[in-house]
Amino acid sequence: MRRWLICVLVCVFALAGCQGGEKDTGGAKTDKLTIGLVLSVGGLGDKSFNDSAYEGLTKAEDEFGIIPLYGQPEQMAEDEKYLRQYAEQGADIVIGVGFLMKDAMDKVAAEFPGKRFAIIDAEVDQPNVASLVFREHEGSFLVGAIAGLISATGKVGFIGGMEIPLIHKFEMGYTEGVKYVRPDADVLVAYAGSGPQAFSDPVKGKSLALSQFDRGADVIFQAAGSTGNGVIDAAQERGLFAIGVDANQNYMAPGHVLTSMLKRVDVSVFQIIKDVVEGKFEGGIHVYGLEIDGVGYALDEYNRDLISDEVLARVEEIKAEIVAGTIQVTDYTATH
Repeated sequence: MRRWLICVLVCVFALAGCQGGEKDTGGAKTDKLTIGLVLSVGGLGDKSFNDSAYEGLTKAEDEFGIIPLYGQPEQMAEDEKYLRQYAEQGADIVIGVGFLMKDAMDKVAAEFPGKRFAIIDAEVDQPNVASLVFREHEGSFLVGAIAGLISATGKVGFIGGMEIPLIHKFEMGYTEGVKYVRPDADVLVAYAGSGPQAFSDPVKGKSLALSQFDRGADVIFQAAGSTGNGVIDAAQERGLFAIGVDANQNYMAPGHVLTSMLKRVDVSVFQIIKDVVEGKFEGGIHVYGLEIDGVGYALDEYNRDLISDEVLARVEEIKAEIVAGTIQVTDYTATH
């Protein structure tokens, strides 16, 4: 009898210990949070979109001591599997990187209404999903203005990855920025393809860039994931200029990356994790624009000598006018 009573007491204390370690899903946590990040096809090493998202995750790990999990689907069909896996494992929030994950996110978030989710570059109408979107057209307008003011030939280029509304958003903002400062400029446009692989083909990116350089362009803005790395290679090879995208890519070819259109995916990932840590998570649309430095352009030791004080002052004036609403930049996705 005594031995049986001891066994019962041991089990009771063991169960109490397990219950005490559970995380309160309703607010800020006392234990370490687990964060699941599902990267877009192409994964780490793109020096752009995915790498920026991962940077936000690692910053949160450093500052909040979270437990980071990240998955790298090799194809879109795997997105749903990764999202569901992290939700089932009890991640405190599951973050999907990229608009290509929209349908998978919508389905999985509906299956787990008590779990928190976030998606970058898409709007998912579920109360437990935070949709993190950017005003890419504003940042693209600024780098377009820089390209127009710097170009010696009056001809510049744009190379997109997958031909979809989101990338047309970059293209239109860039073109408007070029034309705003140089109405007579020509803007050459090309896309790498119509499928997801268009974001991971640097050989195709270099070929398209060389073609535009051969046609007289001396500055090319690329919004193409790792395909854009080929555009930067081409600029360095020809002694001309490329413009980076998403992350600061100025370092990739010093003297040949005129600037980079910053899309602070790292900031959005870090902020939504911070919201969860502080018990402030909210579903719905979260917008990152110029007024909060959610987008912008890069200026550092690698490109400072390429942009004169006069050009810099002009671009800062344009930035202030966009924020004030004096300059209205067309949002392609809002009109198509």
